[in-house]
Amino acid sequence: MMSTQNKYDDQGAARRLGVLAALPQELGDLVEAMRAEGDMRTVALGRRDYHVGTAYGVPCVVTLARVGKVAAAATASALIHVFNVDAMVFTGVAGGVGRGVRVGDIVVADSLLQHDMDASPLFPRYEVPLLDQARFPTHAPLADGLAAACERFVAEAGPALGERFGFEAPRVHRGLIISGDRFVSSANEVRALSEALPEAMAVEMEGAAMTQVCYEHDVPCAIVRTISDTADDHATASFSTFLTDIAGTYSSGVLGHFLREYAAAEGAGA
Repeated sequence: MMSTQNKYDDQGAARRLGVLAALPQELGDLVEAMRAEGDMRTVALGRRDYHVGTAYGVPCVVTLARVGKVAAAATASALIHVFNVDAMVFTGVAGGVGRGVRVGDIVVADSLLQHDMDASPLFPRYEVPLLDQARFPTHAPLADGLAAACERFVAEAGPALGERFGFEAPRVHRGLIISGDRFVSSANEVRALSEALPEAMAVEMEGAAMTQVCYEHDVPCAIVRTISDTADDHATASFSTFLTDIAGTYSSGVLGHFLREYAAAEGAGA
């Protein structure tokens, strides 16, 4: 990792995790948890607030990336170059596009791709020019840890959530998540994406950009998305309801499990 120190970096700090979401509800109670552990400070930079402290025993920098690929890439770059994070996790909601992916399910990304990247005929469709690849992998150990946290959360809270909010018991999926700078909200769009990218399980607006930045700087990253809608003609209403009523519960539960295990693993490896 980078060793350059700056005014926002703590000299001799332990390994630090960056945690991002696009919208406030998608962070759950993480900032409150950091505040409760004490000694949290907030740094305003680039019209964002970066909360620096400890959550569940893990040194963290927590922030809102805001919506879209440019916003996610800018935030990831700041976390790397200004706050010297050692790894990143992005949490939030997404539209389900994969067969068998339902509202209330969780998708942990194995890789990400920008579905609106098209520099053809100069480069193959979806390929990022000059990087010679379209799909950017997540860091397997981080993704495995996130998936395990999701499984624990679903086992504990899934049946009650499904009964309370009227969807089937949630399941955890692993696979391809695709990103683009538009809110997918029609059956025709979903059909087109599924035909072009049949492996895609979820669609959102930030993850592939963050993953590309992490790839370029050799920073491990992982992405977890709760399915808020099926990206079809009902997506707008479903997304808004899910975001307001449910998203925070998922993020709080999953991140709580993940960070506790992350702290334990870091302690064991010290």
